[in-house]
Amino acid sequence: MPVSPKGAQRASRHRIVRSVRIVAIAALASVMAVGGIVAQPQTAVAAGKKVVIVVGPAGSNTSDYIYNAKKLAAQAKNYGATVYQIYTPHATWARVKQYAQGANVFIYLGHGNGYPSPYGSFNAYTKDGLGLNAYDGSSSHKYYGEYYVSHYLRFAPNAVVILNRLCYASGNPEWGGPTPTRTTARQRVDNYGAGFLRTGARAVFAEGISSVSYILYGLFKTSRTIKQIFWSDPTASGAYDFSFSSTRTSGKTGILDPKYGTKYWRSVVGDLGMTAGTWRAG
Repeated sequence: MPVSPKGAQRASRHRIVRSVRIVAIAALASVMAVGGIVAQPQTAVAAGKKVVIVVGPAGSNTSDYIYNAKKLAAQAKNYGATVYQIYTPHATWARVKQYAQGANVFIYLGHGNGYPSPYGSFNAYTKDGLGLNAYDGSSSHKYYGEYYVSHYLRFAPNAVVILNRLCYASGNPEWGGPTPTRTTARQRVDNYGAGFLRTGARAVFAEGISSVSYILYGLFKTSRTIKQIFWSDPTASGAYDFSFSSTRTSGKTGILDPKYGTKYWRSVVGDLGMTAGTWRAG
C-alpha cells in the first residue's frame, strides 16, 4: 500500500497503529495474569534478571506467606528485576516448571518435607523439594521432591535459591518438634540444597522464620560474597555457627547459624565465595 503524502492521513494512521499497540499490550498483560501469575517486565536494563516467587499452600500461614512474598516481589521490582509470582491456589507443578526456567533468583515459601525426619526413609520423589497445589484451585499440597527439582528445573547460571519459612530446610524441626542434633541439622541442610544445586544454582539460602529481603539487597546492591551476604542478616547470631563440607554436592560448603545453639533457623550451602557481581554478570 503506497504511503500517503498528506500529513493528516499519516497522523491518523499513527493514531490507529498506536491504538492497536495499546490493545495488544493490554491483551498480553491480561494473559500473563491468568492462573495466579503476575508478570511485570521492567525496562531493558533489567531484562537479564528474572526473579520467580512461589508460595505453596500452608494452611493458616498461607495469607502471611503471600503477604511477605508480595513485599519481596515489590523489592525485586524496585531493583529493576522482571518478577513472576506464582501463588496458591494456582501454584501447581506444571506452572512452576514452566515459569521457573532460567530464573536468576528462585524464592519458595511453603511447607517443607526434608530428610532426616520422623517420616521414614529418604524418598527422592517427595523429600527436599517443593510443596505445591495438588491441582489448580486446590488448597491441599503435594510434594515434588529432589528428583523433580533436579531433573526438570533449569535455572540461569549462578542462580540463587531462597527457601523461606520451611520446616527442615535450615536444619530446623517442625513447629513443636524435637530439637535436632547438630549432625541431623547439617544433614537436613545438605540434603535440601542438593537438588537445587543441580539446577544451575550456585547457592541455596534457607531462612526458617526471618525475612529474606537482605539477600535480595546483597545480590542487587552490593559486591559481597554469598558468605558475606549470609552474615549481613540483621538477625544473625554467630555465637554457635559452624560450617561443613557438603557430602551430597562435591566442592560445596555450608554454614548453619543456630540461635541459642538449638534453633536451626538459618543456613546456606553452595559456592560461598561467589560474589554478587558474579551473580549479576551471570
